[in-house]
Amino acid sequence: MFRCGIAYPRCRWIVPLLLLFAVIFDLIAVAAQSGWVEDENAKSHYASMWTECRGRNDNWDCRTLMGNPWAQAVAALMVIGLIILIFAFIVSVISMCNINVGLFRGIAVMLIIVVIIQIIALIIYPIKFNEKIFEGQYNYTWAYGFGWGATILSLGCAILFFCLPNYEDELNGIGKTKYFYTSP
Repeated sequence: MFRCGIAYPRCRWIVPLLLLFAVIFDLIAVAAQSGWVEDENAKSHYASMWTECRGRNDNWDCRTLMGNPWAQAVAALMVIGLIILIFAFIVSVISMCNINVGLFRGIAVMLIIVVIIQIIALIIYPIKFNEKIFEGQYNYTWAYGFGWGATILSLGCAILFFCLPNYEDELNGIGKTKYFYTSP
C-alpha cells in the first residue's frame, strides 16, 4: 500500500529540509575558492566566482575577477539569491510550525525570484569567462555545479510550495488518508 506522503504531518518537513540543502549548496557555490572553472586537470588555470589563478606547480598568481563588471554582477546576483533563499527557508520553517498556508505562495514567489536571478548569474559567468580566455579546454566543475543544484532545488521547492495550499487539511492532520493503490 502506498500512502500519500503529504498525509503524514511529519512529512511536511521535507520541503524545508530540501530548502536547507539548497541553502547549503548555494553557500558552497558562493564561498568556494576554486571549482567554478578549470583548465584540463587544473594544471595551469582555475577560477572561482571571485578570483582566478594561473601558474604551475606551487607558483600560482591569483587575481580578483571583481574588476570585471560581469563578475560583479554574477557575485551580486548569487549573493542576493542566497540571502533571499535563506529568508525563504526561515519563513518556510515558521510557516510549517504554525501551518500558515497563506505564507506558502509567498515563499514560492521568493523561490521563483531566486531561480530567475541565479539562472541569469549561472549563464552570464560561463559566457563572459569564455570570452576572457582564448586558449585550451576548460571545464565547469563542482562549485559551479552546486550553484545549479541550489537553483534546481529552489525550483522544485517553489513548485511544491505553490501546490501545498491545495492540501491544507492533510497538512493539519484532519484530512482523510489517501491511497494511491489499494488491493481489491
